[in-house]
Amino acid sequence: MRVIIGIDLGTTNSLVSVWRDGVELIPNALGEVLTPSVVSLDRTGEIVVGAAARERLSSHPELTAAAFKRHMGSARQIALGTRRFRAEELSSFVIRALRSDAEAFLGTQVEEAVITVPAYFSDAQRRATRQAGELAGLRVDRVLNEPTAAALSYGLAEPDMNGPVLVFDLGGGTFDVSVLEMNDGIMEVRATAGDNFLGGEDFDDAVATWFAQAAGIPLPDPLEPGPAGEGLAARLRRTVEAARRRLSTAAEAEVILQLPDGGTARAMLTTEEFARICEPLLERLRRPVARALADSRIRPDALSHVVLAGGATRMPLVRREAARLFGRLSLQRLNPDEVVARGAAVQAGLKMRAVALIDVVLTDVAPYTLGIEVSEGPGKAPGRMLPVIERNTVIPASRVREVAPAADFQRAVTVRVFQGEARLVRDNILLGEFDLPLAPRRRAEQGIDVRFTYDVNGILEVSARAEADGASNRIVIHNGPDAFSSQQAEERLAALAALKLHPREAAPNRLLLARAERLFAQALGRTRAGMGDAIGAFEAALAGQDPAAITAAATRLADTMRTAEGEMP
Repeated sequence: MRVIIGIDLGTTNSLVSVWRDGVELIPNALGEVLTPSVVSLDRTGEIVVGAAARERLSSHPELTAAAFKRHMGSARQIALGTRRFRAEELSSFVIRALRSDAEAFLGTQVEEAVITVPAYFSDAQRRATRQAGELAGLRVDRVLNEPTAAALSYGLAEPDMNGPVLVFDLGGGTFDVSVLEMNDGIMEVRATAGDNFLGGEDFDDAVATWFAQAAGIPLPDPLEPGPAGEGLAARLRRTVEAARRRLSTAAEAEVILQLPDGGTARAMLTTEEFARICEPLLERLRRPVARALADSRIRPDALSHVVLAGGATRMPLVRREAARLFGRLSLQRLNPDEVVARGAAVQAGLKMRAVALIDVVLTDVAPYTLGIEVSEGPGKAPGRMLPVIERNTVIPASRVREVAPAADFQRAVTVRVFQGEARLVRDNILLGEFDLPLAPRRRAEQGIDVRFTYDVNGILEVSARAEADGASNRIVIHNGPDAFSSQQAEERLAALAALKLHPREAAPNRLLLARAERLFAQALGRTRAGMGDAIGAFEAALAGQDPAAITAAATRLADTMRTAEGEMP
């Protein structure tokens, strides 16, 4: 039987799900449905993904990467030791791990997936996400907007939820707002807006900056090698994240950081101080909300429901801000960490034509304006953006604009395709270009029809046709300017396939060892020596492959870790 999985590929955590007469979230080898979106390279050259890799952010920061989703669709390379990877390649390792979990859970091979993306992801970022899935050996049937997935999830859980609905999706690294009209299983996205560089990670960065000032220490540089640079930065991030989470249930949280010289830095973070620190970030939340409501032409008081999605919406500060913006409490029936993955499973079920979903109809919108470069008039320099498909147009869509050459008797024109909202193309993103040959004529006699056709998967076809003689040309934009070519993608697929993921069945031992290595890096003196002995004994037991010896050594190591945690500040 054909199986399509749903994947929520998050900045902080990722999930995999499936539709089998309902939504099922698939656990990883540790029994958890959340897999940290962290990748590390271990001493054997194997790739470690998930919780064990997250532990290695502190102990082996030079070999570990996190939050790489923010660089999807760019040419930026991220170093793991001497190896360098692009964001879509690192994401492919996470997807490979999720696929392995799904195959173990379902007992069958998985070859197809629906992957969610932030609604405000550009075309290049969407294609990079699709390519990450392909590098992991999957055919990506659909790239689905995260707020739309959340709405699908709630539409199934709340069958009577009709009217205008706003989805407020604040994840680890991105923020999206979508306004939808829901009516008896029909879900029509009216408008979307967002910020691709705003999420829980930014709240942690703000607290880290405050802590360095409050404690009177230099802010550690995560790009600087050594214990006072990347190592200390990783520990600081872990510490401030824990403090931020404690503020969800307490009025204050003490932030304590052990320094490389053996000293300790401390500061007390209160809910009032946290609100002051994060006010600039809250202001950045308000702008996309206002834009989405304005584009949808729906007033806040006309909304029937507000849905919160994304783990960062657990922060009381964010929930209070959402309540203030919309004048109502948000729906919280579904776990915000899981709601997008659940919607991805619903979309996968739709692709598999599940009988229970036969009445569900979904439409989406283009997140950005798509257009071409034109001049202001005859004899003037080009550089102005002419919109062809405007943002928040329902997709799939096809639109035509008529233009003319800039001068009489031109033998060709260059059609340059851009994405963005700015008036001048220099401030937008170039997606592609092509030439259209012309028979020389006066410009008044040389009409040119430019047609844009945009589908739900973000594939844009642009064609141009000269009305006078029927000459035409077209381009299908599958990849952005920084994307891999087909040949490069095949070469990278072969190279990545040679890199082995750490065995799934070894995940619990790998996680225990990674946590121990993190504590060893933090400890000093006798505590560190005791940790070292316990780690050595555990590694020896693993090498001996005796199950009883491994269990005994693991118990000893876990006891030593608990003692070490009690002795450290």
